[in-house]
Amino acid sequence: MAVSGQAARALIELRARIFTGALRAGDRLAEIPLAEALGMSRTPVRLALAELQAEGLAVPAPGGGFAVRAFTAREIDDAIALRGQLEGMAARLVAEHGVPRGLSRRLHDALEAGDAALARGVLDAAATEAYAAMNGALHAAIVEAAGNAALSRALAMVEALPFAGANALVPAAGGGAQRLALMVFAHRQHHLLVEALEAGQGSRAEALAREHADNARRNLRLVLEAGEAGPAALIARDTDAA
Repeated sequence: MAVSGQAARALIELRARIFTGALRAGDRLAEIPLAEALGMSRTPVRLALAELQAEGLAVPAPGGGFAVRAFTAREIDDAIALRGQLEGMAARLVAEHGVPRGLSRRLHDALEAGDAALARGVLDAAATEAYAAMNGALHAAIVEAAGNAALSRALAMVEALPFAGANALVPAAGGGAQRLALMVFAHRQHHLLVEALEAGQGSRAEALAREHADNARRNLRLVLEAGEAGPAALIARDTDAA
């Protein structure tokens, strides 16, 4: 995540409103009304809107500003699947190259931050923001350490699609308890992945990274199956996708 503080909280809230249908495809995203609705100044909202554009959730609107982008469930699912393949390759390269001390420290710092974010057992705004920052940092550290420029460019293109990025948290079906359980499971996968990297287990690290992305795909499907009023207002279902 490229933003922090109030901007990060604005980003998480706007992302959730888009995905649940409170903000619908084509709706204009204006700084002043959004700042008033979120109870914050225009600056963090402006930064959050720029990040939404980078994620592919917002597009330039006629006359200036942004509007909510329409997209399909198939687009997101395919993008997350491709991210899993690319991150799997990155994890295998890192395991095969070996994990230097500096990278090990970055990875364990991220794991500890994730543990702390989930420790209270309450998925409030602060915990969600901390987990998103940790998640982005851990995934980025692995991709950078892979040392493959072509892979990094391909991954950047994939992550420009809505909800495809590792740090683009998707609100899960049900209440806070279910969302927390999903995050706890995902973070356990992080721990296993780091173990495999440090043990030099390339094939296992690759498989874990791919499974981690598959978990994100399953979570997305849970959201889509949750009901008519939420994601269906934003996501156009593909005619060939049952």
